[in-house]
Amino acid sequence: MEFDTGARLKEERERRRLSQRQLAAATGVTGGMISLIEQNRTSPSIATLKKILVGLDITLSDFFATPEESGPKWCFRKHELREITPFAKRGETEGGVNFRQIGRPGASAIQMLYETYTPGADTGPDLYSHDAEEAGIVLSGRISVTVGSETQVLEAGDGYLFNSRTPHRFQNPGPDDCVVVSACTPPTF
Repeated sequence: MEFDTGARLKEERERRRLSQRQLAAATGVTGGMISLIEQNRTSPSIATLKKILVGLDITLSDFFATPEESGPKWCFRKHELREITPFAKRGETEGGVNFRQIGRPGASAIQMLYETYTPGADTGPDLYSHDAEEAGIVLSGRISVTVGSETQVLEAGDGYLFNSRTPHRFQNPGPDDCVVVSACTPPTF
C-alpha cells in the first residue's frame, strides 16, 4: 500500500480546522508550498515537513504511522520496518533518502532507524533540528554530517552523537550508497 503524503497532510490540517493560509502563518512555510504538497505535486524536504508537522503538533513517525496490531512485540523482520521517508511516494525514494523505523511510533522511549542515502542524496538544503538527542553508526559508504557550523565526513565504522536541538543535515558525497543505523531519544523525528 502506497503512503499518500498529500492526503495525510490535508487530513491532519483539516482535523485541526486550519486553512492552508493559517498553517502557513504558523509554520513559516508558504501556503503555495502546502497546497503543492497536499496535491502531491511536490515532495517536501525533511526540514520543510518538520516545520509543517511542528505547526500541527505531530511527530514525523506519527505522521507516517499506520494502524497496527496491538500488543507488545520485540522482533521485527526486514519487511516489517516502517517506512517514514517524508518524500517517498509510489514506492520510490525520491531524493535518494530512505528511512525505515523499527517498531511502532510512540511505543518506545527510543526511535531506531535504518537509513539509506544514494550518492548525492541529502536531507534537504536547510539544516533542521528537533527536541532530542541522536546517535548513529555508518555501516557502509560515506555520509557528510553537518552539526551547527561544523561538517565531518564519516565512513563505515564511524559514528556520531549530538544534541538534535542543534541544526543539522546529512548528505551522501558518494560514490556509493550509504547505510546508517541511528537512534533518537525521545522519538521526536
